[in-house]
Amino acid sequence: MILCFRAKRFLGGFSLVCLFLCALFAVVCTSAFCVKQSLKTAQTTGAGMRPTRSLPIYSVETQEKKIAISFDCAWGVEHTDALLTAMEKNDVRCTFFAVQFWVEKYPEYVQKIVAAGHEMGTHSRTHSYMSKQTEKEIRDELTSSCAAIEKITGKKVTLFRPPYGDYDDLLIDTCKDMGLYPIQWDVDSLDWKNLSATEIALRIVNGAKNGSIILCHNNGLHTAEALPMIFSTLKNRGYQFVPISELIYTKNYTIDTSGRQHPAS
Repeated sequence: MILCFRAKRFLGGFSLVCLFLCALFAVVCTSAFCVKQSLKTAQTTGAGMRPTRSLPIYSVETQEKKIAISFDCAWGVEHTDALLTAMEKNDVRCTFFAVQFWVEKYPEYVQKIVAAGHEMGTHSRTHSYMSKQTEKEIRDELTSSCAAIEKITGKKVTLFRPPYGDYDDLLIDTCKDMGLYPIQWDVDSLDWKNLSATEIALRIVNGAKNGSIILCHNNGLHTAEALPMIFSTLKNRGYQFVPISELIYTKNYTIDTSGRQHPAS
């Protein structure tokens, strides 16, 4: 009886020790996993780190006080002449991204834009969510839309802005393979929401910094009205407006996790 009792006590104690060791092992494993995940997150999201996915260019790292303003063209031309007039008066050159059906409907405006010293990039053929497309569909969209612009301007298209700012790795990798630089923005005017001219101007002048790419739309209700305020304020701060192709690096560069383009060291 005594031996049996002592055996039971020994086994009970041994079980408690095993439980303690198992719990300790679980804590150690969990901590190690958390540390590993934290390091992994830091590697993919830390400032200046290289992204693990393909990214377009949102802005450019530069010591020069250069910025670019761009206009997406998909619907109408009612305010386009006013935009061109404001830029001519302020000696500003910019970039227009046009959808193919807009280009084909308003070829005279494509000619006006280029004649005024601005550049044209493609905004796709159909203005669809291209992250949902196959590689063949993407290539067809970009080939067709670039050809439509080049037919009118006689100049090769090198810039592409994804409709809705929507993209995935396949879209970015495919357009790069086709010789196109994918362009996003780091300053959004939100002019498509019909903000007032003052609201649009404040969003842009407060958000702009060296290497910024500004998003506007050619048919924004109050965009043209906001341009003189934007140009005068930012020029007084020493900024120069240039087309996007003159802002970005076209070779020997990297892109960090924020989409900011850096010259290769």
